Amino acid sequence: MTTSNRGRLGRRGEALAAEALGQHGFRVIERNWRCAMGEVDLIVERGEHIHFVEVRTRRAAPAFSPELSLTRRKAERMTLVALSYLGSHPAPDQATWHVSFVAVAMDERGTLQRITLYTSLEAEPVELLPPRTR
Repeated sequence: MTTSNRGRLGRRGEALAAEALGQHGFRVIERNWRCAMGEVDLIVERGEHIHFVEVRTRRAAPAFSPELSLTRRKAERMTLVALSYLGSHPAPDQATWHVSFVAVAMDERGTLQRITLYTSLEAEPVELLPPRTR
């Protein structure tokens, strides 16, 4: 896959993730927020919780699950980006923040198969768009 195709796939995954999160009561605060520490795909809130969301989109067989692409180094960088954001954007005192992850899986043709939210990197998955059965 070329870099431009990968970028288009990533942008499509981010748009699908934002839409699915919105349908589950999350409000998008920022998209592709950048700082010196890096970038976060989505910043969303629901209730008193702020989520810094990395979206990983994969189009291929199940062996190439989006969950497999998130590294410890990326997770650590996401925490630094979240702290940078919180340092420059005051949050309500009662707000709790999370580094979260959304996996967007498509088949080889690009048909959406599932969207899965992990509200924290240790959390159980929540299916925003349940897996499609064939």
